[in-house]
Amino acid sequence: MDATTLHSIGELSRRTGLSVRTIRFYSDSGVVAPTTRSPAGYRLYDPDALVRLELLSTLRELGIDLATIQRVLARELSVAEVAAAHADALDVQIRMLQLRRSVLRVVARRGSSTEETKLMHRLTQLSGEERRRLIDDFIEGTFGTVDADPTAVAMVRAATPDLPDVPTSEQVAAWVELAKLVGDEDFRARMRQAAVREAAGRPFGIERDAGVELMEFTRQKVAEAMASGIDPRGDRAAPVIDDLVHSFAVVFARTPDTEFQYWMAQQFEEAHDPRVDRYWRLVWNVNGWQAVPNLLPVYPWLVQALRNDRDAK
Repeated sequence: MDATTLHSIGELSRRTGLSVRTIRFYSDSGVVAPTTRSPAGYRLYDPDALVRLELLSTLRELGIDLATIQRVLARELSVAEVAAAHADALDVQIRMLQLRRSVLRVVARRGSSTEETKLMHRLTQLSGEERRRLIDDFIEGTFGTVDADPTAVAMVRAATPDLPDVPTSEQVAAWVELAKLVGDEDFRARMRQAAVREAAGRPFGIERDAGVELMEFTRQKVAEAMASGIDPRGDRAAPVIDDLVHSFAVVFARTPDTEFQYWMAQQFEEAHDPRVDRYWRLVWNVNGWQAVPNLLPVYPWLVQALRNDRDAK
């Protein structure tokens, strides 16, 4: 081989941008062995060594480990195979970094304590299978011992919350709150009572018997009152409540008196336990679904106004 086709370490360093020390390390490791030595004993490399070093440098910059690069240079693996595997590994790392970023944003926004931060980190580190098992345990623990309506149970199962690979900070906060909620025995009892009542054929909520038209009317009236800043315990709420009580009395064939008004308040409270409603809100948030239109935003105002009017009479 003509010596003019050989390169010294210094020349390889200039051509590749790698330091002499780095090239010497790769040479000693057998990754890029010298072709021969000069009469003075200096290492000399052929053009193939230059190509190998350029490929090695590129793959190292992409984060691929030296052992894998050696297999590529030995033609045990193709660059395409290594690139695909490394890209998949990077995808996992990126998702984990994005998840950590979301957790940190929640911690910063909420001013979380040390314990809450640890809990949040632990819950978000669960695998998808572990998260599903958490919800499955909740469903079995809540409905497994009662004669619940299969349709209601199927609806809960169909809406299993599934934290996405790249969640927003809002989804992380919702998942953490949801995980704590499903472990609360009092909450499970509420869900269980609703299931038993449904299975027994008793009306699940006042909305069902009132009908869509009246419920839409109720939503509109209360939403307008809230938008106008009307205090549910103030005098300005009285006309709104009187109008609603009379409308419901017609549908339910009842007398629009104080007793009926109090009955309405009880029905709305039973139909929509705040924690049950919160569960569904959190599920929709975690899954990235659009919230199902309902009366959740207006129930607190409505119940307070109904009870206030009764107490005042």
